[in-house]
Amino acid sequence: MAKESIPPPNLHGINPIRNSSKKFPCGRKLALILSAVVFVVISSTYYPEHVFYGAREPAHNSQQTAIAGDEDNEMDCNLFNGTWIRDLGGPIYTNMTCPTIPDSKNCAKYGKQMDYVNWRWKPHGCDMARFQPQLFLNIVQGKTLAFVGDSIGRNQMESLLCLLSQVEAPTKVHSDTKDKFITWNFRSYNFTLMALWTKFLVEDSQREINGTLVESHDMHLDKLDARLAANLHEINILVVSSSHWFFRTNYLYEDGELIGCIYCSEDNITSFSVISAIQRVFRTAISNLNSRRESRLKLTVVRTATTAHFENGQWNTGGACNRTEPVGEGTAMTSTIEREIRDVQVEEANRAQKEKKQKGGMNIEILDITKLMSMRPDAHPGIHWNNEWMRGYSDCSHWCLPGPIDMWNELLLAVLNKYKKNMEDQ
Repeated sequence: MAKESIPPPNLHGINPIRNSSKKFPCGRKLALILSAVVFVVISSTYYPEHVFYGAREPAHNSQQTAIAGDEDNEMDCNLFNGTWIRDLGGPIYTNMTCPTIPDSKNCAKYGKQMDYVNWRWKPHGCDMARFQPQLFLNIVQGKTLAFVGDSIGRNQMESLLCLLSQVEAPTKVHSDTKDKFITWNFRSYNFTLMALWTKFLVEDSQREINGTLVESHDMHLDKLDARLAANLHEINILVVSSSHWFFRTNYLYEDGELIGCIYCSEDNITSFSVISAIQRVFRTAISNLNSRRESRLKLTVVRTATTAHFENGQWNTGGACNRTEPVGEGTAMTSTIEREIRDVQVEEANRAQKEKKQKGGMNIEILDITKLMSMRPDAHPGIHWNNEWMRGYSDCSHWCLPGPIDMWNELLLAVLNKYKKNMEDQ
């Protein structure tokens, strides 16, 4: 079991002095001097100048502190604009203290060097408190929160399970094949946590050729995913995300009629870009969520697209993610299309926010994590030889647990805290 635990930080081959007063004739005074020298050497090696990507803080700290329990402070600054800075405090859980950690995200178990956990997100102009699982459970007590989207959304749910399990171990109450639709319950808080797996948020069916399924889908842009629609009546808080499955040959329908396609070569079919299809899907999804009178939905959070950090190829062509530390803001690894996806997701969420002010309806917020995660190519599982569904390939899309994905839930807590009074009347 010891080899599965998170190792201590690698101090670049420099070992602290132990029992120095017994080894040197000058005694304890000389030992303290030598210890100080070692500390300076370690600091200059372990905290190189280039890791501080933002401007250094002034000597007089006049900044705000965004604390999850303080609604006013936390939403005054832009929590999504900042840098990753060194923090040796470590995460609030490890792969040994999370009872629900999936094997595919258990990076410590398979020998990944764990320095990537020694960073924290630092918004410009304010600080964020560490995740407070007790506060989170108090806010969501008696409610149901669902992550709706592809496996990256499920990855965020897995992170939240690990974080909250430090207060209470959850009970799995439902799971289907490959955990695509899974439900957990925190009994002491009557809190239900769901993952509803869907490729596109809207209805789809996979195409077949001669009885064999192919990587191509029929998407109905005007129909909400049936499984999501069937479960909306019991969901209070919804975290919505989707983007990765659009990068295939997909055929688009409205009112049952074929209106176009993505990445297809037929001359008689209108060609749609990935961006335009994603925008239509998010508009359909948000509009449908807001118009359902029977829904108990109080808050929808749109989580923006994340970066897959494959380099020198893709997952099936030798691509890998071998970096060992974050990159700076100026070199954030976000492609043009990922930025465009993020922009249309934000645009549709903002459109819904304006309609909410004019017509009422559910609250909607944005979890804008595209830029901050583009700086973290170091925190993917990478090669997973023991993982059944990625055997022999690099996983540079999902995120290790613990890891920077835990910050998504810290940001989610800030959003929930903003609306906690609004949700109390349920």
